[in-house]
Amino acid sequence: MKNLLVAFLVLLPFGLAAETPEEKGLAIAEEADRRDQGWVDMQVTMSMILRNARGEENHREMRLKSLEVPEDGDKSIMVFDTPPNVQGTGLLTFSHKVGDDDQWLYLPALKRVKRIASKNKSGPFVGSEFAFEDLSSQEVEKYSYKYLRDESLNGLDCFVSERLPTDRYSGYTRQITWIDKEHYRVQKVDYYDRKDKLLKTLTFNNYQQYLGKFWRADSMMMVNHVNNKSTELLWKEYSFQTGLSDRDFNKNALQRTR
Repeated sequence: MKNLLVAFLVLLPFGLAAETPEEKGLAIAEEADRRDQGWVDMQVTMSMILRNARGEENHREMRLKSLEVPEDGDKSIMVFDTPPNVQGTGLLTFSHKVGDDDQWLYLPALKRVKRIASKNKSGPFVGSEFAFEDLSSQEVEKYSYKYLRDESLNGLDCFVSERLPTDRYSGYTRQITWIDKEHYRVQKVDYYDRKDKLLKTLTFNNYQQYLGKFWRADSMMMVNHVNNKSTELLWKEYSFQTGLSDRDFNKNALQRTR
């Protein structure tokens, strides 16, 4: 019996090995992803407010449709309704868990669909502070992770983790994320450029719950620390499980959307 007890005590540290920062960071991301599964499809309207360094504003109105693809990344179509100079402009995105995302931009003035090359996805989307890559669904597999610390943010107890994009064409070397511990909602993201300098900060505000499970922010604010510009997205009129299917997300659908 004594020998068995000694063996148990020797092996105990190995059986209860501490979780590494990388394992914990991945586990946090996977739990956040798991909690947001099952919404099927979504439609929402939104306002985009562009502010320059002097605080002057430019307003745009848009619509977004999204389709959950459990075995891969999500699909989405975003279309501008106003102002007239961008009306009808649309972005179709096929996110993927592994490999490059597919994105196409419809330009009504040219009546053509333009594919966005992977190496250009770090560029700004129609003059906003959001890059094309920011508008893809943030699949867990697109990053490697490392838990950094616990921290309070706006009264919420949060996990703070670092995630490194696996995409060689990403405009970011790393991102620091704040995810609240209660509901695993992203509260804030700091984006570091290819020189590892803080480039932008995205904050999520006024979360609402839908279908008793899914959390969505009413406001997303992206601030560029280099040019002092910002872009705010105001989301409204969410609807889920509306009957969308794959046929609503292709290049022909992008051209037909009005």
